[in-house]
Amino acid sequence: MKRFVVLTLVLAASLTLSAQRGGGFTTLFDGKNLDNFNKVGDANWTIVDGVLQADKGMGGYLVTKQPYGDFEIKAEFWVDTPANSGIFIRCANAQMPGADACYEVNIFDTRPDPTYGTGAIVNVAKVATPIKAGGKWNTYEIRAQGSHMVITLNGVKTAEADDAKHARGPFALQYGAGVVKFRNVQVRPL
Repeated sequence: MKRFVVLTLVLAASLTLSAQRGGGFTTLFDGKNLDNFNKVGDANWTIVDGVLQADKGMGGYLVTKQPYGDFEIKAEFWVDTPANSGIFIRCANAQMPGADACYEVNIFDTRPDPTYGTGAIVNVAKVATPIKAGGKWNTYEIRAQGSHMVITLNGVKTAEADDAKHARGPFALQYGAGVVKFRNVQVRPL
C-alpha cells in the first residue's frame, strides 16, 4: 500500500510539473498531422517540413473540430507581404467561417483600409499598434474571456474589445491569398 501511495504522489507531482511547463496548453498542430481540424474551402493546405502552409485556392479554412468559449490561443505564422489570412474565433457556423459568423483576428498587411489590418479584430477593434508581419515568423496570442478579447502580436497588444456577439464556437486558420504558413498552434481553455 505504501508503494502505491508513493507512486501515486510521484505521478501526481510529475503531471503537475508537466502541466506547469506546458502552461496548460494543448497543441492542435504539431507539424505532423491535421487530426484536430476540418478543411473548408479549396485552399491547398499541406505540411512541409513540419509547417502547415497554403499558397493556392480561392480561399479556405482549417476549422477546429472542438468549439471553445473562454480560451487563449498561441500560434506562430509566416506570410508574404500580399497575403490575406487570419485566425477566426468563436465561429457560429463551422462550415462557413467568415467575418459575420466569427471574430476575425486579421493578418493582412496590405489591406486597402489599414484600420482593420494585421493585429485588429475586423469590424470590432481597430489595430492600436500597427505591426507589419510579412516575411518573418510572428506569434499571435489571442485571449477571449466572456465578452472581453485581447490580441497580442509579437508581445505587443494590438487590439482589445468587449463584444458579446459570439460566445462560443470553433476557431479557424484562414487562407485568403499569398503564401500563408502556421506552426505551433496551441489552445488553453480558461
